[in-house]
Amino acid sequence: MSVDQHDFLVEIGTEELPPKALRALEQAFASGLLNGLAKADLAHGELRSFASPRRLALRVRRLAACQPDQRIERRGPPVNVAFDAAGQPTRAAQAFAAGCGVPWDALERREEDKGAFLYYRGVKPGAATVELLPALVRDALDALPIPRRMRWGAGDAEFVRPVHWILMLYGKGVVPGRLFGIPAGNLTRGHRFHAPKPLAIASPAAYERALGGRGHVIADFEVRRTLVRERVTAAAAGLGGQALISEALLEEVTALVEWPVPLAGRFEPRFLALPREVLISTLEDHQRYFPVEGADGALLPCFVAVANLESREPAKVIEGNERVVRPRLADAAFFWDQDRKTALAARIEGLDAVTFQARLGSLGDRSRRIRVLAIEVAAAIGQSAAQAERAASLCKCDLLTAMVGEFPELQGIMGAHYALADGEDPEVAAALREHYLPRGAGDALPLTGTGTVIAIADKVDTLAGIFAIGGKPSGTKDPFGLRRAAIGLTRILLEKRLDLDLAGLLRHAVGLAQSDIERLALPTGKAAPSLSIDAVAGELYDYVLERLRAHYLESDAVTGPCSTEMFDAVLATRPASPLDFDERLKALSGFLRLPEATSLTAANKRVANILRKSGGRSPVETAEPQGSGRAARGAVSAVDPALLEEPAERSLFESIDALRGTVTAATARRDYAGALTELAALRPAVDAFFDTVMVMDEDRRLRANRLALLSRMRELFAGVADLSRLPG
Repeated sequence: MSVDQHDFLVEIGTEELPPKALRALEQAFASGLLNGLAKADLAHGELRSFASPRRLALRVRRLAACQPDQRIERRGPPVNVAFDAAGQPTRAAQAFAAGCGVPWDALERREEDKGAFLYYRGVKPGAATVELLPALVRDALDALPIPRRMRWGAGDAEFVRPVHWILMLYGKGVVPGRLFGIPAGNLTRGHRFHAPKPLAIASPAAYERALGGRGHVIADFEVRRTLVRERVTAAAAGLGGQALISEALLEEVTALVEWPVPLAGRFEPRFLALPREVLISTLEDHQRYFPVEGADGALLPCFVAVANLESREPAKVIEGNERVVRPRLADAAFFWDQDRKTALAARIEGLDAVTFQARLGSLGDRSRRIRVLAIEVAAAIGQSAAQAERAASLCKCDLLTAMVGEFPELQGIMGAHYALADGEDPEVAAALREHYLPRGAGDALPLTGTGTVIAIADKVDTLAGIFAIGGKPSGTKDPFGLRRAAIGLTRILLEKRLDLDLAGLLRHAVGLAQSDIERLALPTGKAAPSLSIDAVAGELYDYVLERLRAHYLESDAVTGPCSTEMFDAVLATRPASPLDFDERLKALSGFLRLPEATSLTAANKRVANILRKSGGRSPVETAEPQGSGRAARGAVSAVDPALLEEPAERSLFESIDALRGTVTAATARRDYAGALTELAALRPAVDAFFDTVMVMDEDRRLRANRLALLSRMRELFAGVADLSRLPG
């Protein structure tokens, strides 16, 4: 039997939507409607989304005309409760029947293990799709990621931008309903200037064709982006060069236009004397133009703009674009000349006059903390302390320049240019540029040693300072970019294979921040809140290591799949550094492929449970705080060989004793794979122990001795990972 089905189309017509959020809104709208259709049990084909500056739209192919009928089965009261001695229905039976919408004699009786019960069996007809669609669309729109919603007119409707029309078609018919106080119809609107009159859409299948033809709107975001790229590339080729097309700018321009028309423009060649980054930033970030470079890689005095209409006089539009960009470049040239009149080092004192954060002090205070940390990091990873100290002193100075004041996205970059112009060491200059890296996921890491040092110190100071004032991120709120700082820090340490004692460095950084907090509080007459440096540093270290979770669970960073349990097993040991964490996790991954792994994992879980129930603490639970990665000495009680009565427990003791030195030495030199391979040899002795020995013996001395033996075994494994956290 065929099911009636038709295509569905919904379009929300608005004022111009925020370009940087358009793609996310489109994807969230599609995801929300898909979820709603699934919950409503409405069968459908392909869902396709559309987004342009003035619209969000979805088209669903072959959407079922109604929900499937639902078979309902409900159990009622026991028969002996439902009927009295005369066989007449009691109030319990009558109430159950009324709740099911049937007379009591339509109910069934069914025998079960616990006796006979009344049952209702029926069929609930599925609701018509057109009745469900307005609510499904409304729910999807309500769930969009909109930080602030706008109100307009006299109504109380709210959305990211004012809504002007609603298009909802199921097949060729309009879906009856209202959204944002506007009745749904079959009308859309095309380009604001090329096609200002409403356009009737005959069916969902005709949507793109009607908009692209009569409406002068390319509704599909991906199609429009491809067109922008192709047309900008062709326009740049006409200028004798190649367009620099960054994905971020391409995405934003695509979100700004509905009918992309490239326009080639020029600027005065004298501006090419400016640093390349200044020109690109002026054209891209401030004007949304695409720069053009020649075959030699040097920028040409040209750009490609993308207009949102076909002008009858394109030369005048180009002239207008050129007229707009000229003063921006002139300003940049003025800032460049003025800033170079003052050496970068001469701005160091001025940092004390600029507040970084009220409780953490000025940019000068921050620079001094970074300098102390940079010297420590340089010594730890074998870099020049003198270069690190100089770079740390200068790294925030370009924030006081006119160029960075006007183009904040050039911080660090301009510092490098000004440092080279001042005759600073090229390594120091490069560090000023690199210390902000990586700025985001997938961004490049610092290339120079000094840049790596300052990047680490800068991120550690940010994390420590904000944690010290209680600014730990909560939910999606992260105003100081701590997640980005933590991820960037771990990326540097892991990808550059730097074995840095991060736990100790964070503790030092928290201490420096606390000293400034207390010093700054003195003149106010208010004592700074008491702070446990070790507690804050421990919490911060846990926060940083937790940022590694996605790195391992969502990538192939270790051979074979990495599970949440594997990650937690290593995290429980609080490794001394991200690199130490990485080595432990890779060793654990290799161990779990051994045939002995399943038995030994189960044994560790059993031991952990026994120790927990006995009131004892495992070596992992007594680990030193703040990521030391070392089990506390003296945590495991001594084993008395004279009390080992059973052959299996003597065998396990001797096996552990024989391996102890080798495993401890391997763990100390971080040969975790070697340590676990040695421990795999314990399997026969462990299996025999649990098969024949009663750990919780009535004799208190025997019980304590056996618990000590198990704790000693677990201590060896805990030097690598807490296997009790693994499934098995």
